[in-house]
Amino acid sequence: MTKKWTLGIGILSVFIMIFLLTGCTRQERSPEEAAGFMEEEDIQKAVAVLHPKKGHDVHGTVTFTKMEKGIKVVADIKGLTPGKHGFHIHQLGDCRASDASSAGGHFNPDNTSHGAPTDEERHVGDLGNVTADENGKAHYERIDTYIAFQGAHSIIGRAVVVHAGEDDFTSQPSGAAGPRVACGVIGIAQEKTS
Repeated sequence: MTKKWTLGIGILSVFIMIFLLTGCTRQERSPEEAAGFMEEEDIQKAVAVLHPKKGHDVHGTVTFTKMEKGIKVVADIKGLTPGKHGFHIHQLGDCRASDASSAGGHFNPDNTSHGAPTDEERHVGDLGNVTADENGKAHYERIDTYIAFQGAHSIIGRAVVVHAGEDDFTSQPSGAAGPRVACGVIGIAQEKTS
């Protein structure tokens, strides 16, 4: 009986070793592996729903659509004061803070200087300004060649932020656009919605 018990324990030990050596245990993905996993998905469209921050009533939607020559950005925003307002993609997809400070700074993976969306050197997240009419409504539309849905310039999971003031395109590090009045996290969207 003792020999059978010892043999059983030995066989069980061998199975456990094989299980551990073949990698059948839970494995965590590194950020690089996770990014590679994300790149397998062919994302065509993304959306951010803008919510007002404390003391403001700014809200709207921003859609991002993959085009042949870049990503088409379309924003429709309400509740603004008339005039120009800084419009940027920020590093973190976290709009929880009452002043949207939880979204971090401008999305800038290349560690470049702040600039206009048409500048050769700019933050990836520098989308310029939206201009609100006398009713506080703003419409923005352009095709951007810096932002992407995959890779180092991916905007998925980051945040769109609208500021109280105008982005002057020269003040560092963020264009002196003032407080953050609305924020929305960018998520993958359905290609068609009803």
